[in-house]
Formats: sequence, structure tokens, C-alpha cells
Amino acid sequence: MAGNSDSFVHLHVHTEYSMLDGAARVKPLIDAAVGSGMPAIAITDHGNMFGAYDFWKTATGAGIKPIIGTEAYITPGTHRGDKTRVRWAEGEADDVSGGGSYTHMTLLSESTAGMHNLFRLSSLSSIEGFYFKPRMDRELLSRYAEGLIATTGCVGGEVQTRLRLGQYDEAKKAASDFRDIFGKENFFVEIMDHGIEIERRTMTQLIQLARELDLPLVATNDLHYTHAHDATAHAALLCVQSASRLDDPKRFKFESDEFYLKSAAEMRNIFRDYPEACDNTLLIAERCETTFEHRDLLPRFPVPEGETEASWFEKEVAAGMKRRFPGGISAEHQAQADYEVDVIKNMGFPGYFLVVADFISWARAQGIRVGPGRGSAAGSLASYAMGITELDPLKYGLYFERFLNPDRVSLPDVDVDFDDRRRGEVIRYVTEKYGDDRVAQIVTYGTIKAKQSLKDSARVLGMPYSVGERLTKAMPPSVMGKDITLSEIFDPQAERYKEASDFRTLVETDSECKTVYETAKGLENLKRQWGVHAAGVIMSAEPLIDVIPIMKREDDGAIITQFDQPPCENLGLLKMDFLGLRNLTVIEDALANIKSNRGVVVEPETLDLDADPATYELLSRGDTLGVFQLDGGPMRSLLRQLKPTSFED
Repeated sequence: MAGNSDSFVHLHVHTEYSMLDGAARVKPLIDAAVGSGMPAIAITDHGNMFGAYDFWKTATGAGIKPIIGTEAYITPGTHRGDKTRVRWAEGEADDVSGGGSYTHMTLLSESTAGMHNLFRLSSLSSIEGFYFKPRMDRELLSRYAEGLIATTGCVGGEVQTRLRLGQYDEAKKAASDFRDIFGKENFFVEIMDHGIEIERRTMTQLIQLARELDLPLVATNDLHYTHAHDATAHAALLCVQSASRLDDPKRFKFESDEFYLKSAAEMRNIFRDYPEACDNTLLIAERCETTFEHRDLLPRFPVPEGETEASWFEKEVAAGMKRRFPGGISAEHQAQADYEVDVIKNMGFPGYFLVVADFISWARAQGIRVGPGRGSAAGSLASYAMGITELDPLKYGLYFERFLNPDRVSLPDVDVDFDDRRRGEVIRYVTEKYGDDRVAQIVTYGTIKAKQSLKDSARVLGMPYSVGERLTKAMPPSVMGKDITLSEIFDPQAERYKEASDFRTLVETDSECKTVYETAKGLENLKRQWGVHAAGVIMSAEPLIDVIPIMKREDDGAIITQFDQPPCENLGLLKMDFLGLRNLTVIEDALANIKSNRGVVVEPETLDLDADPATYELLSRGDTLGVFQLDGGPMRSLLRQLKPTSFED
């Protein structure tokens, strides 16, 4: 790889995970790099590691080396906890990144250990250093510098900012600090040339500084979109971010259209006077080797001394069977229980069942209403014995293999319903029991869907609102909540192609609609913002910060994963769904009203509706509940779950 004068590796790359700023979708970006014959490519999104696993998996699958990095936000010489803006010079407000609250730096993982140090840096920058952006400081960089390669970054870096302010000695001191933190061989002076004045103002001094400190150069292109023609879509994306229009001269915009995946020939021509800066991209890529591995990270359940999770699980199932069948356990039930225990032990999941049974038992002990079980977990007799579900699967002909199949190893997945007013209490219990450093909620990524991309495009183009409305109304209706994509509308092979003829006619006959459509194609499915999974919680046997990047939500301090659900599970972390179900809340209130109005105490979990027709009659009639009118609905839902084979509306 090294020494190839016809090759180049892009080391400063913003993907769609630099939300509303990066327009490079991961797969098309990787495909373009492969098509250009590049041996490797980096990901360096703004202040986060959201796309690291997705990027690594996609690149590895395409046969190109992934380099995992980030464009970090660094405090301007202050402690990460110091929430103040620094004034570096008079009149510098418009010329300093973040208005004096942060600068930029490119960080790349040289090794897997370095990648995990980068995860720790990214996590702590959010948890401890958030001020406008998640920020690192020199102390944090020093603590986790091992296995990392760093550069001076873009024009927003501290060194370049000092140079622009005419502070050469301070710029040199900053570069010296970072050289000492990372090591001379791991710190590079990054040079860029997109044909804009702000970069050329400091280029000569930046190269002079590199020579005086004996630091190597590295050439980059600040990539924000894949192809040159994507510049228009990227400009529209920036308008979505800033709520402006393309015809607004004061809108936030890039000063050139050069922020794409340039070929090796283009990059080497731009930096023809500094060929070593391009050669060094290959040397860095050759040094970088990172990988993700699946590990057993299921949380460990605390068992009594002398017991293992497997032995204690077996005893808990045996005890539960005696509780469930006080009159005696049938041979069929005992055989099924023994079979399930063997399968669960062989698959290594006893701890999972102990954890789930424990928090369900705790919730019930606190008077928190818990659902009787949903999905394939209801087919497990072991779950029934341990109180995870409330249905005897043999009675209703349910199959355990739909839940766990020894021929297809996958984590069990028990979705648990709680009274939605008290769901948070159960999550707090789990967090306190297993460690607040080992439990986190799961991030989700909101994307710009087809209809929204049309509306956004119409707005940023300055079109009348009616243009976007005509286009969205001409689209086929959603099916199961899913819209047809813009590309499918014009694809004769697409399943719903025939349904979109009205939309195609609009685009083909109306120039405004065509312009909106062409712009919308560049926005569709780009990441718009991150959110939090409505029910999912990640649990780990080890501190999460040592496994994946995490972050803190500023409004309530909740800890959130930076990877969404599939990567977390692929790495061996446990995902649990703590669902808040309003029906359980209504049922809890209904039972309280029955007790208050009629003096009848109803315990749904122990209710035998066949043996107690009077209570059955009472619960079935919404109009008998006095103050709390149910109209039968939620209570009927409960009865269907308790009596699934015989209840009739």
C-alpha cells in the first residue's frame, strides 16, 4: 500500500451520521471508494461514533479497509468541565470555531485497543464535557491517547485558528502539546485545499510549523458528500439544518463545491508540491487495523454462594413448577420443563432468565402491574414456572421452539409490559442492581422519509407550499406504515410502481415538481436526528464505556448508547424491552375502582374465570364499574389474555 504514487486514502470523511451536515450515505460512499480503487477509507463524523460499526461492517464486506475515527471537539485550552467561552484575541468572534467554546481535531484508531480508547473519549466528552458540543480536553486526550493517530484537523483546529489570528508562537505551542500527548510519530499536520480563502491564509505557515517541529504532513479532503453532483443536495441539507432557503445569501453554506470523494489523481494534483502528504495517507492506512468482535456480555445474575447461574436457574425452575402445579406435576409438564432447562443451559442463557424473572418479581412486589406475557416467550414452560409469563403453554398448545431453537442460536427476547406510569421504576431498579455504568437506553436514528424530503425540498427551494402538498398527495398511500421510496416510484420493477402513475405524471409535466423531486432524492433517507428507543434497554456484564460509545442526554442526564440496537446485540450486549402499556394502567385503575365501589378485590393473576362466573360477569361489563367507565375495552383485553380460548365478545 505504502509508496504507491497512484493511490490515496481519504482520512477526513463525514457520513450521514454527521446529521444534517454529512450527505454521504455509508454504502454508496464505500462503493465509490472501492470503485476508485482505494485500499481504505476513514469515517470521522462530528463529535460522535454513531456510524462506526455500520461503517466497519459495510467496508469489511466490500473488501476495503475501514479506519474508525472521529472529528473531535476539543476545549480551547480549558478543562472539559469549564463551561465558558475563551476570547483568544480582539475581534475574533467570527473567525473562531464554536465562538471560543471548542476547536476541532481529527482522531483515528490505529488498533482495536485504540478504537476502544476512542469510544471512551467520545463517551466522556458527552458525559463530562458537553458545552454546545461534546468536548475533550488535553487531560482526557493524554489518558486515552494510546493506539490513536491525531492530526491538527480542519481550519477549525486550534493550531489553524491561532495562525489565522496571527498567533504563530501560540499555534506552535499547541502543536507541541499535541505532539507530546500522542507521540511524534502519531501526530500529523493536516493540510486541505478546497479552493477557499480561509484555508490558503494559513497553508504556508502551517507547513512552516510542521518543518520546525519535524512533524509529518497529511493531505485530506473534508468530505461531506460522495460525488461532485451531490453538492446541491448537500446545500439543501444545510438549509434543512438552519431552516433557511437556497436563495438566502446569508444562509449557512460551504464556500465551494469541492467536498466530495476525489480520486487519487485529483488529490495528488492538488498537493503536487507536497507528495509526501498524500503518501502519508497510505502509511496511516497501512498502520490502522481495527475489528469488532462478538463477546459474551450478558449481565451476571448474583447467585448464592456455591451456585452457578446454571445450577440456580435449574433450582428456580423446579421450585416454580411446584408453585404452579401444587396438586402435582404431570409427566408431560415435567418432561417439557426438563427439556427446556437442558436447551437453555446448553445455549448459555440461564443468566438471562434469572435476570428477567428477578425484575418482574421485584415489580410485582412493588405493586407494579405486569402483563401476562406476549410473543413467543409465552411458549416457554420455564418462563411460566419462573413467573416471567402467566400462561401455561401446554394448556394452549404453544411451542417453545418459536422462542428458543437449539438449531438456530440467537438471544431469547422477552418483551415485558408494565403499567406505563411506573415503567421507569423498573428501569431504575435494574440500573441500580447491575450498575449504572452497565445499563443504558438505546439510541435511534430518525431519517428523512420520502414525503418529508419532498416538503423540505419545496421549502428550501422557495417553492409555494402547495407544490410539496401536490407531490405528497400524489404518492401512493402508506402500507403498514411504510411509504414507497422515491426511487421505487420510477422503477418499473418495483412492486408498487403502477400505483405511482399520478406522481410520475406530475414530475414529468410540471417543472417545479420535477425540481423538487430531483432535490428530494438527495435528501431521502439521510439521518435527520437521534432519539431514544421507546422501550429498549441495553445491559452488560462489563462497563458499557469499555464496550461501545455512550452519551448523556442533556435534558435529564439519561445515558444512551451511541450504537443502535443491531450493533449492540451483534457485539453480545443484552437488549431488554421494558414496555409501558396503557391498558395495564387502565386495568389497575379499574381494579382499584372495583374495590372502592363494590368491595371486591380482584387479582387477575390468580383469577379462575371458569370457576367464578360472577366475577367474570362483573369484569366483562364496563357499565358496572361506577365512577370509572371502561366501556368494556381494556378489561376485555385483559380477559382475552387470561382466558384466550374461551372468551367471546
